[in-house]
Amino acid sequence: MALIQLDLPYAEGMHWLRQVRHLPWPMLLESGRVEASQSQLQASVDEEISLGARFDIVVAAPVAKIIHRQPDTEVHTQQALIERSQQDPFQVIQQWLAPHTVERMADIPFAGGALGYFAYDLGRSIETMPTLAAEDMPLPELLVGIYDWAIIVDHHLGISKLVSHARFSDLQALQTLHQQLLELSTGQHEAAFKVTGEIQPNMDQAAYASAFQQVKDYIRAGDCYQINLAQRFAVDVAGDACEAYDHFRQLSRAPFMAYLQVDDGAGKPLAVLSMSPERFLQVIDRKVETRPIKGTRPRHQDATADAQAAEELAHSIKDRAENLMIVDLLRNDIGKVCEVGSVKVDALFKLQRFTNVHHLVSIVRGLLAPKYHALHLLRGCFPGGSITGAPKLRAMEIIEELEPHRRGIYCGSIGYIGFDGSMDTNIAIRTAVICNEKMTFFAGGGVVADSDCAREYQETFDKASQFFKLAAHFKMAK
Repeated sequence: MALIQLDLPYAEGMHWLRQVRHLPWPMLLESGRVEASQSQLQASVDEEISLGARFDIVVAAPVAKIIHRQPDTEVHTQQALIERSQQDPFQVIQQWLAPHTVERMADIPFAGGALGYFAYDLGRSIETMPTLAAEDMPLPELLVGIYDWAIIVDHHLGISKLVSHARFSDLQALQTLHQQLLELSTGQHEAAFKVTGEIQPNMDQAAYASAFQQVKDYIRAGDCYQINLAQRFAVDVAGDACEAYDHFRQLSRAPFMAYLQVDDGAGKPLAVLSMSPERFLQVIDRKVETRPIKGTRPRHQDATADAQAAEELAHSIKDRAENLMIVDLLRNDIGKVCEVGSVKVDALFKLQRFTNVHHLVSIVRGLLAPKYHALHLLRGCFPGGSITGAPKLRAMEIIEELEPHRRGIYCGSIGYIGFDGSMDTNIAIRTAVICNEKMTFFAGGGVVADSDCAREYQETFDKASQFFKLAAHFKMAK
């Protein structure tokens, strides 16, 4: 069937999310514009960063829910469990997508397919890993809905549309949904969000310093070149997580934002708030792109100090070396499923400014070999090298040993894989999870041979600063 497109009034994705929040598993992928240094970014790269802020995607009411907890993968439809197996969850997703393959439509990033999260700990289903870190929030390692329709907001054209290939729905059902979306809705009346406790880190400065020193010892011993070392923060909360996300997105815009309002497969509510600055993997017409971030400096209110911090980062030999390590790792990862000779580094060490930090960003591209699907690429590169270290497997083993808690969704990925074979996913950094009336979020950074402990420790607070502002706002609001 040809793509069905039903016009809606132009409004932000957040507006349409509120219109569908009464339905199961509503999700929002939202793009936000960021500053790009004109002196550091090539004109073509700058244009692409702007284009990355073009679309919002809203979905709800999946026809199937795919939930993976090692070693089991479950498929639920209409609240009923229809399948439980130990099949690879990537294969299960592909089986739901494959019978419904369609041609990609220009200016429509997603018109149905798989959308959800792939937690960092999904790596345990790909590689053999030790089990050392505490798992006090046992979340599914993969949680993905198969969606038959989507609301697309195109900020460049100033339009919103309900789109579907009607693989599981009929035209009448879509027209009914369209009419409901046009009707004025007051949305759900939820209890106001509030922070009810104090933020607690899982490592104090002494514990961080001890872990940092062990990373240095591993580097000197030749085990690794770089380890991404992170700490977790947790705070008691109550009320509507969507209200927290709405405030968060006003505090801090980023290119790859997301809000997921789901359950864990056992009926326990779960919300994910992501303000990620980093693209993990994109596939459009077999063209592959990844944008690793390595290198960070805090922003300053004083313009001169801010410019100095940016200039220092742009010319930092250490930060460039860190970035290059991850670029090489990702070139190797995507090269496994891309055509021979197609993998190129199109931008290296480019400065990009965000609300609270400056980052160095590189761009690696390739061409997916015809025999592979986007899910092969995602599985082959998972989790992203920019948030593990190098070499990847040894880095993940060291992270498991030194970090007190499992990462969960942090440093995993959030995004979509469409029926048309297209894919776009973020690296789930600057990401919070709200479950069991507790909000948790992590912040980390790459440690290399010449890293300074005090500086790396402070960097975790710089990266988490918007979460601290978010918590302070809702604590004061009581």
